[in-house]
Amino acid sequence: MSLLEIKNLNKSYDDFKVLKDVNLKIEKGKIYGLLGKNGAGKSTLIKIINDLLTKDSGEVLFLGKEIGSFSKAHISYLPERTYLDKSMKVKEIVKYFSEFYSDFDCEKAKKLIKDLDLNIDKQISKMSKGMQEKLQLVLVMSREADLYILDEPLGGVDPATRDYILDTILSNFKEGSSLIISTHLISDIERILDEVIFIDKGEIKLTSGADQLREKENSSIDEIFRRSFKC
Repeated sequence: MSLLEIKNLNKSYDDFKVLKDVNLKIEKGKIYGLLGKNGAGKSTLIKIINDLLTKDSGEVLFLGKEIGSFSKAHISYLPERTYLDKSMKVKEIVKYFSEFYSDFDCEKAKKLIKDLDLNIDKQISKMSKGMQEKLQLVLVMSREADLYILDEPLGGVDPATRDYILDTILSNFKEGSSLIISTHLISDIERILDEVIFIDKGEIKLTSGADQLREKENSSIDEIFRRSFKC
């Protein structure tokens, strides 16, 4: 059984069709890149998987069950925009997460906070945007989830820090779980990908193993994507 299976998924806003007959399978133990330009439908797809948007038609199944409270208990989600209560201190938000999620590893969170040079006593409102994004990543990666979904995790991070963030992600998700990274910064993440998904104008244009695609096209994933969509 696939970890996540999407069948004939459609979503529109008024007369604009954002997702068009999306079919997709996410298997266990793999890192997927959901790759597309801004506005391609990546975030809408992710929000539906996380039961934050209502689909128009189709099925979204997590371990064979329709998404809902069961899937939320097993999916750790990093949204594109910050959602933190900025009146709280870092140690307070860690405590809140540990009480809210039964799979949250408090000691891992504290270690990551130290590794990423964050101050556990600092108020979130006094942290830079990049620091807040690092903190959100810590909170997401400190859960022992079956599926991690990261929406543009590198968007607000300076280029020098991106490799460090990717290594943090790689070394901190549960063995045997899967990871979906949604981004338009393809060159920054392609080294860690097992599988790639190209999405454009709400349609899945290609799914492939990353190494197989590079070998077939004799190019990097980033170059293949740019050629395909004339970026």
